Amino acid sequence: MENTGRRSIFIGAGANLAHPTYGSPRQTLEAAFRELARRGVQILRVSPWYRTAPVPASDQPWYENAVIEVGTDFGPDKLLATLHEVEQAFGRVRTVANAARMIDLDLLDFRGEIAPESPGRATLPHPRLAARAFVLRPLADLAPDWRHPVTGESSQALLAALPFDEGRV
Repeated sequence: MENTGRRSIFIGAGANLAHPTYGSPRQTLEAAFRELARRGVQILRVSPWYRTAPVPASDQPWYENAVIEVGTDFGPDKLLATLHEVEQAFGRVRTVANAARMIDLDLLDFRGEIAPESPGRATLPHPRLAARAFVLRPLADLAPDWRHPVTGESSQALLAALPFDEGRV
């Protein structure tokens, strides 16, 4: 089977706090998608939305999560910078890891490229992608033929390999 997902760009979107202007987490993320489009990132497809528990487990509100497929003339570093600009414009303040947030936009995969961690550059694929059911489930819905650029495993196989408490979305 041809891996058409290798030509695609995928972004994970999540939030668990309401925004004072845009409303619910999902409404905020949908407004952020419109802002991305205004900045040169065309939204091609949006996965189904999922309500998911915070990871790691905490007393935070549950998240709204989706994956979007986008098109852009930007390279991965420019796209990542644009995602961070939109997060900042929507009030994201980075404090501690895994804090509750009004918006989170993660570059998951950029046309199957592989780029190791390097300061100020996009790490590709996203380093925690294979361990996150809240990303893999909507990605599998959106692109069932997608395969991890490093391991070659399908999103379904990665999802099935997660521990029970992580793998259920």
